[in-house]
Parts: sequence; C-alpha cells; structure tokens
Amino acid sequence: MIRVDRLSKRFRLYRRPADRLKEILLRRPYHHLHQALNDVSFEVPAGRTLGIIGHNGAGKSTLLKLLNGVLLPDGGRIESRGRITGLLELGTGFNFELSGQRNIDNNGLLIGMTPEEIAQRRAAIIAFSELGDFIHEPLKTYSSGMVMRLAFSIAIHADPDTFLVDEALAVGDAHFQQKCYRRIRAFRDDGGSILLVSHDLNAIKMLCDQVLLLDRGEVYEIGEPEHVINLYNYLVARQGDDSLTLTHDRAAPTEYGTRAAELIGVEVFGVASGARTFCSGDAVICRLDYRVHQRLPEITAGMLIRDRFGQDIFGTNSHHMGLDLPTAPGDWRVEFEMDMDIGPGKYSLALALHSDENHLDACYHWKDAATGFEVAGARGPVFAGVCRLRPVLRVSSLTHS
Repeated sequence: MIRVDRLSKRFRLYRRPADRLKEILLRRPYHHLHQALNDVSFEVPAGRTLGIIGHNGAGKSTLLKLLNGVLLPDGGRIESRGRITGLLELGTGFNFELSGQRNIDNNGLLIGMTPEEIAQRRAAIIAFSELGDFIHEPLKTYSSGMVMRLAFSIAIHADPDTFLVDEALAVGDAHFQQKCYRRIRAFRDDGGSILLVSHDLNAIKMLCDQVLLLDRGEVYEIGEPEHVINLYNYLVARQGDDSLTLTHDRAAPTEYGTRAAELIGVEVFGVASGARTFCSGDAVICRLDYRVHQRLPEITAGMLIRDRFGQDIFGTNSHHMGLDLPTAPGDWRVEFEMDMDIGPGKYSLALALHSDENHLDACYHWKDAATGFEVAGARGPVFAGVCRLRPVLRVSSLTHS
C-alpha cells in the first residue's frame, strides 16, 4: 500500500553552471524555479496497479523518484508499508565498470536487500535475467536490453511490497517483455502494489486498475483506464491547437475539436444482415456523416476499433487510403467497407475528422466510443486470438524416393 498526500517538488534551474557559484558569492538569485509537481494526491491499495501517464515533462519520473526516495519532497507526505523497489531511469544504481555479478551485490544493497538475501537469491536473479556467462562481464559491454534484464531481475527479487516501473521495459525484446509482464501480474495477484509509467497505452489499459493523468505537474484526472487515456489523447491534440474544447464534462466520453467540420451521424452494420451484430469474416460498413461549416483546406476521416479492454485493434483514415474528401460547406457521407476479420467479442468505434495524417495538427472533431458493435461467432474455420490472418496450409513429404 502507498498513499500520497499533497506532494510537491520544485527545482532550481540555472542558465549556466557558473550561476550557481555567483549566487553563493553575490548572495543574489541567478535561478528560476520550476514546479515539477504540485499538490499531487492518490492512493494505491495492496494488490492494485496505478498507471501514470502524461506528456514529457509532466512530472511522471519525478514522482517515482520521490516515491523511491531518490528525491526528497518540498511539501506533502508519502505513506507506505514495506519495501519499495523498481526500475527508474535505466542504469540507475549501477556501476558500468563492474561486472553484472558485482552489480547484483551493489544494487541489491542500495534497494534495501541484506547480504544474506542477496546470497540466497543470486542464482534466481541470474537465471531470470537470462544473461548466462555475460553476468561476469562489465556492464559497459552490455546492450540497453541486457541492462534492463539485470535491473528488473534484481528489483523483482528484492521481494518488494510496492513495485515502480518507469518506461525501462520499453528497451527489452518481446520475449523478455512478456516475461516481465507475467511476473508483474503475478506480483500484483500476490498482493503487491504497482505504479507503472509508460507511453504504451495498451499496456496501461491491460495492466492497470486506475490511471493517473499528470499535466504540468498537477493531477488532471484519475480514474478508469479507458476514460483517462481518452482525456490524455485530448491533451495531446490540444498541444497543437489551444482552441480545442471538451464538449462534455470529464465524466462523459471524450469529444472535442474546433468543430469547423462536425460528425453528425455514425452507423456500423453487416452488409448481409443490416445489423450491428455479425460474424467474423462478414463484410461490414462503417458509415459516418459529417457537416462542413466553412471551406477547409483538407479533411481526413478516421476510424479506430477498440476491444472491450480498450485496446486499439485496428485504425485507418482517408489520408492513408489516398482518398480526398469534400471540403466545401455542406453535409457529406464517408463509408469504410471491410471484411471484419476479428475475433468474437464486443467492440467500440472511435471516429475523427482532422487535417493531414493524424489529429495532432488540426483536430476538427474527435469522438470516442461513437458507437458499438458485436462480433458473434465466425464463418469458416475456428481461430484463436484477435485477428484472422487466413493462412494457406500446405503439406509435403520430406522423404526422398
């Protein structure tokens, strides 16, 4: 369990290194203050995972460093039970001149393990890291992925009560990432608390019970993963256009844009059935109607399918498909027709009108969960997973006559 109450942190920033000495000698300020965190509060109970998202510079890494004791807060309070360990910036606490073996000793002591615990768990740490004979080589010869393997293995074998992860898993290969995520889930199921900072929004949706969105060092929102991630997408779009406004309050599905062009209708239906429930493999039409209020230089219509966990399954838009849409004032219709080759389940559809290839430049209208549909059963051979790849099966003899 970890509880944070009104946590604040600011840094003194200097234009030149010499300004620090001038400030001491002349007793005049040569710095300006940067408020990295301001009045941040949240709680993570045992057995729960909190995701932390936000723009670069929003205060995510600073928050984890405060929780791990690397930095001291200027205000507020942190309450925790048991040991806190984790992965901060890659290589934190390592000596790159020493071998992996020696770094297990040094880093283990830094994160609170006793020499006896390190000795007992050394073999397990090395085995989990899969470094083999490289464990005897200096870290300066390691790749970033190898450093991550060692760092994660030491941290998770420290038997923490709270585990912090800050983007470090992004440098690992797919096999080891999956192994780490399985271990994180097992840690949570055993009652551990997890704080996860990541730009991988699908990982956030799958692993986290709640998500904290930081904006300029303050809590913008905390709540259910899909809702908070939708708000984060709004903030990303707003970076390119300060005129964007939410048309609903934060409790409602996110819908925003300049409304120079506006979505006025949406339908998803099977070509054969005419209904919003159809089989995997059926031809389906995603139809959106839009209204242009003033002539625009360019309009792109986009669609994004998400599963019941909020994961992005498939998305495309008219720009990527090479189709120019009408930009004159009036009402217009766009239809995406496709074979819906995805697994059975319930899905939602997000829609967008914007310029160029994405909604970051000029977002006219973005609408999350604009409508929903269900894939019930499949035509043809049964398959597992999210998508049907339609393999061709061939068999041949390897014996020679």
